[in-house]
Amino acid sequence: MQVTITIPDELAAQAIAGGSTPESYVEKLIAERATSAQSGIIRPKARTLEEFNAALDRLAQFSDKIPELPIEAFSRASFYEDHD
Repeated sequence: MQVTITIPDELAAQAIAGGSTPESYVEKLIAERATSAQSGIIRPKARTLEEFNAALDRLAQFSDKIPELPIEAFSRASFYEDHD
C-alpha cells in the first residue's frame, strides 16, 4: 500500500540528522508502531526530566483542594463494609 503524506519540517530534520531520508524514517516509525500495536504495547515518547517534573506539577496543581480524610477511611473494613 502506498500513502502520500506531507512530512513536517521538524520530522524531516530529525530524519536527516539521524542519517536517513525522511521517507525511510517515516517508514521505520510506522513499522515500529505497527509492531508495538500488534504486541499490545505502545511506548510513550521519552521525556526529559524537566518535562516529567512539569507533568507532575500539572497533576499536583490543585491537590491542595483535595479534602483530607481520616486514616480510618483507608482501613480494610471501610473498603469492604458493604460486602459480607
